[in-house]
Amino acid sequence: MSLGGGASSYGGRGDKGLRLNLADTFRLAWADPELRQRLMFVMAVFGVFCLGIHVPVPIPGVDPGEFEKMVANNAFFNLINTFGGGGLKRISIFALGLNPYITSSIIMQILQAAFPQWKKEMKEGGEYARRQMNKRTRAMSIVLSFVQGWGILQLIKNAGAIPVESQTLWVYLTVILFWTAGSMMMLWMGEQVSEKGIGNGVSLMIFAGIIISFPSVVNLIVVAVQNGNINLFQVLLLVLLFLATTWFVTLFTIAQRRIPIQHMRRQFGTKAVGGQSSYLPLSLNLVGVIPIIFAVSLVYMPAQFAAAFPPGSVPNELLTGMATFLMPNFAIWQGWVGALVYMFLIFFFTYFYTAIQYSVDDIADNLKRGGSFIPGVRPGKQTKEFLDAVISRITIVGALFLAVIALGQYVVPLIAPVANLGILFGTSLLIMVSVALETMRQIEANLLMKQYGQ
Repeated sequence: MSLGGGASSYGGRGDKGLRLNLADTFRLAWADPELRQRLMFVMAVFGVFCLGIHVPVPIPGVDPGEFEKMVANNAFFNLINTFGGGGLKRISIFALGLNPYITSSIIMQILQAAFPQWKKEMKEGGEYARRQMNKRTRAMSIVLSFVQGWGILQLIKNAGAIPVESQTLWVYLTVILFWTAGSMMMLWMGEQVSEKGIGNGVSLMIFAGIIISFPSVVNLIVVAVQNGNINLFQVLLLVLLFLATTWFVTLFTIAQRRIPIQHMRRQFGTKAVGGQSSYLPLSLNLVGVIPIIFAVSLVYMPAQFAAAFPPGSVPNELLTGMATFLMPNFAIWQGWVGALVYMFLIFFFTYFYTAIQYSVDDIADNLKRGGSFIPGVRPGKQTKEFLDAVISRITIVGALFLAVIALGQYVVPLIAPVANLGILFGTSLLIMVSVALETMRQIEANLLMKQYGQ
């Protein structure tokens, strides 16, 4: 999974910007037979994904129209639905999307940092260790598919969308089995894109799911204008906000803190090797959207648990009240408390995940073993302290950036009171921009490599 950020290994260009503009990149890629074939394969997989979203898993007695309204009015369901390209509101085989795999990948990365044996295995095991970790991740994804599928069905049942006669174990198991198969099929398609297409397949499948949701958002705006709920001035503000947020996300996605690296000169016989200078690129957004995913999971948790109890019961009322103080909403004072809690969680998980992903000791040791050093900083302890200070400062900026983007979607209802319109202004937009830039960089790298090979 490529939702997190990451610094490149020291040496090389390591630039996250693009050398060619979008039109030239696509023109040159389409002119190359191999790249054209890869791009066509990616589009073919996207086509299969779009078709799969419209293949329903029938639940006896469920009214599709009423179910779609229920999903639209539930923030948690709408979040899953957006990442899955609208699969949940259609009760399709792709209703779960890649959510089980995303959750499994995050859990496995945390466990890898928690268990020194796994960390050592991944560091020294090479390709074999990577395959073993992938097997564990897939196995956990299957388990989580059943768990998440069962949880969603329980929430749907408690919302009154499933008739009593359909609330049987056989119906539940059948639906969950189809949802699990659909989720694993999406994972397989993502892996095929990585192998036969271009870019990270899993990230591109998530990207496709969000892009597919765009027409429905545009339709919401058109209907709101026709009904008089919003005016053209509000639509213009939304467009300007979208463009400004996209520019802001792009700027921070490609921004780096470059630490200069000096390589020692080595003498091999009569030839001197080394002595060049390079840099260690550290992205301002070191961990991608992972902190937001963690924070969202915790913020929405009380509301999910509340739906598991009958309306009016003590647990339901208690959890609903707690959810009011945890979910950001700038229209009420409790929502401001939720916004502060949300920001705190994003900052906490940004530092937490950065500590897991970036080992200052390993970076300093690799520099020392490679005969490289940071000018003005001694190898060893001083290098570790220097890198730790730099990464700490970068993490503050990155966490603030993520908090602003994550809270941006809750500002949208203040501009245009259209339900679920803000979902594409936060995490979704960050994922889209990050995946698009990374894919374009890979296409550009393939073009430059072919140019150098001629």
